[in-house]
Amino acid sequence: MPLRAIVATTASKTAAALSRAAGRGDGSVIGGWIGLKIDPDLLTHLASGRAVALVSGTNGKTTTTRLTAAAVGVLGRVATNSFGANMPSGHTSALAKEGHTPFAVLEVDEHYLPQVIEATRPKVVALLNLSRDQLDRAKEVAMMAQLWKTTLASHPDIRVVANADDPLVVWSAAASTQVTWFSAGQRWHDDSFVCPESGHPIERANGDWWCSGCPLRRPRPQWVVEEDGVIDPRGDWHLVKLQLPGKVNLGNAATALAVAGEFGVRPIEALPRLSRVSSIAGRYAQVDRDGRNIRLLLAKNPASWLEAFDMADQAPTLLSINARDPDGLDTSWLWDVDFAPLRDRPVLITGDRAFDLAVRLQVNQVPFRHVNSFDEALASVPPGRLEVIANYTAFQDIRAVLDRVN
Repeated sequence: MPLRAIVATTASKTAAALSRAAGRGDGSVIGGWIGLKIDPDLLTHLASGRAVALVSGTNGKTTTTRLTAAAVGVLGRVATNSFGANMPSGHTSALAKEGHTPFAVLEVDEHYLPQVIEATRPKVVALLNLSRDQLDRAKEVAMMAQLWKTTLASHPDIRVVANADDPLVVWSAAASTQVTWFSAGQRWHDDSFVCPESGHPIERANGDWWCSGCPLRRPRPQWVVEEDGVIDPRGDWHLVKLQLPGKVNLGNAATALAVAGEFGVRPIEALPRLSRVSSIAGRYAQVDRDGRNIRLLLAKNPASWLEAFDMADQAPTLLSINARDPDGLDTSWLWDVDFAPLRDRPVLITGDRAFDLAVRLQVNQVPFRHVNSFDEALASVPPGRLEVIANYTAFQDIRAVLDRVN
């Protein structure tokens, strides 16, 4: 690397280490931020010489990235932004910290995908899904799909791994000449009722979908989730054993296998590594405290709340909502979530915007109790399982109370 890039890399690693030592965080942002201030091209220099995979979408990025890094690790050391810092500063910090590795698997915020593609020149890009998120500052979902489509059309050399079950993703990826399709399911349909190409309604039946007014339709996937396993492009079925809960994580595992397959990794080699992943930056972590088994679930938008309800056991459940800058300041998305699945259990609510949540639950006829803190919530439930579902900063607050579990 040029001397300037070497100096920037050293400064990045030093700043990240100091941040961790001071207890100010994991250093996954500040290190990259300082490095890029010294050398704006540092991410390009650090990515050079590595085979890079990028993982993007509205939901499931962090988990899929962790599973993919585990799978690609069959081949050698992998640099990855395992704590979810998914903007260029986080990517820079992750690559600087790991030093030279032959591979990198990076989670990318969907807004930053074009910029990161330009900087890293990836071998593979995985597109998971698109749905509404952070309404006060994010692009409309159709605009995001157009941004992806335009970007991928200008990079025909990139291999794309894309979700055949999401019409917006299919429309975006169709501009690419090299696409591998996977089927991970799509439970959230509210952002894909209308065809992004023609504006006609999307029709659905028996797992298939098609536009009622143009040729856009679900492509035939090469990787398919079936029961408790995944069918690969050869037609072989592989049992997938995960420590992570929910059907959605079986889909994330299928995506990871598909991406790893583009690097030449066979499912039989990758699956043992996937089975050892138990928690990702606190997501799905289980902590025992005062006779309670606490499980942490992150849910930041309507689609992810739907999946969280599927993962949660029928047990006392704490919901925590903030509206700080990383969360988005607009909480009107709560009205897109159907909280009815929680009617059969004790529900506690907390967080900066607990009263916004209280109104939504009252309208949804879900009984609840407000608590002022996580400790109060813990004291309010009997020994046993406590499910915690929280959006981003509320989730981090609770992790801090529990000593930043990973």
